[in-house]
Amino acid sequence: MNVGNEQISVDIESYLKEHENKDMLRFLTCGSVDDGKSTLIGRLLYDSKMIFEDQLAAVESESKKYGTTGKKIDFALLVDGLQSEREQGITIDVAYRFFATEKRKYIIADTPGHEQYTRNMVTGASTADVAIILIDARKGVLTQTKRHSFIVSLLGIRHIIVAINKMDLVDFSKERYEEIKAQYEKEVLSKLSADNYQLSTIDYIPLSALEGDNVVKKSEHTPWYKGKPLLELLDTLDVTKEQTDENFRFPVQYVNRPNLNFRGFCGTIASGHVKVGDEITVLPSGKTTKVKSIINAGDITEANREVTTNEAFAPMAVTLTTEDEVDISRGDMIVHSKALPRVSNALKVMIVWMDEEPMEVGKTYDIKRATTVIPGAIEHINYKVDVNTYKRKQVEHLKLNDIASCKMVLNRPIAADKYRENRQTGSFIIIDRVTNNTVGAGMIVDVAKREEDTKVRSHREYTEAEKALNAYIREHFPEWNCKEV
Repeated sequence: MNVGNEQISVDIESYLKEHENKDMLRFLTCGSVDDGKSTLIGRLLYDSKMIFEDQLAAVESESKKYGTTGKKIDFALLVDGLQSEREQGITIDVAYRFFATEKRKYIIADTPGHEQYTRNMVTGASTADVAIILIDARKGVLTQTKRHSFIVSLLGIRHIIVAINKMDLVDFSKERYEEIKAQYEKEVLSKLSADNYQLSTIDYIPLSALEGDNVVKKSEHTPWYKGKPLLELLDTLDVTKEQTDENFRFPVQYVNRPNLNFRGFCGTIASGHVKVGDEITVLPSGKTTKVKSIINAGDITEANREVTTNEAFAPMAVTLTTEDEVDISRGDMIVHSKALPRVSNALKVMIVWMDEEPMEVGKTYDIKRATTVIPGAIEHINYKVDVNTYKRKQVEHLKLNDIASCKMVLNRPIAADKYRENRQTGSFIIIDRVTNNTVGAGMIVDVAKREEDTKVRSHREYTEAEKALNAYIREHFPEWNCKEV
């Protein structure tokens, strides 16, 4: 095994125990086509000694076969696993890889650079804490660089590393590095900042992923660069504030009622923490009570359903019991009474459309947020964002990979957090009710004022048969409260 830590091969159990308490950092690589995203991840895996000997041998063989890097190892092949990816030398699907250092564990998402695979890039970015945006030193800031930077800002990623790659092809020119840095700040950052995007950190690194310059160790070719190499920067980046400052949110997944003596509410804590005795509110009903007990999922047995811990935090899967008999069901949200989200059925959202079929205004879709699935519709498209220029356009429908601000109306209210305040409860997916395909993903920007809350209104024309059926129901079943169409 080609690993630096011999402990893995000698005693895997002690190795895992040593690493289980390390914090986890998720990051993605993004940027334009052929900027070196897959090569950078392959180099990180190789230099951190997380590649098995048979993997390395296979990659060396494939490198000779495809000949994209001459006699050198093509590190991109460690990530690009699809045959079509290897043949074309591009990334198509999101590839996830794991590696660890002495300080941290990492999950990497290698996302595609082609515009037609933007939806795949959104998928990879949705769980990331840090975005590494690669720029080819020969080409500078490209359209896809702007597109991916906008998506990174849209998804609330507050830590950006701008990796100016292939510096070996411009003779490690400091002047070229400074030129690209200034170009990115002028053409990208300034426009994102004008749209209220707030960064926690942004770093610039000159590197060569293929040669390994400034990836794991500082390069002797860039004595003018005074910052940290990429891996050291990732090891020391502080993302704890974003992970710990969120309010308690507990989407109820299942009501556990095995007998008359026990009723618990099961689910995974989406954010924050909860203690026994905390006052909680159930939304959208607004009923209040206190936490009686917290039971770890692994502690519940038929004989013992009262194994209690004093505190639980995200992302633990637990069962909560309450001091009072409160009506709670799947899809409800349990929150701290002192930190209530807004409750509304009319939401201002940003949507990324992911289906070949265009989105229809007024059409009913299933909106899945956490454990809640509610019928809803896009009532109005406020504007579509041209992510190439950051300009806003008026459109009547959304096509594949379009990103737009919309007003979405649900059949019933939900507890809604803004996405930038809570990524777990501020995001949702859109499901086609006929095909059951996921056709879009969205982020809650804001909720409507209470006096503006409204029920879903359909904008489509009804057939005469549908109108007749509606009249019949209203006449003979008035208790159904069916509205006239």
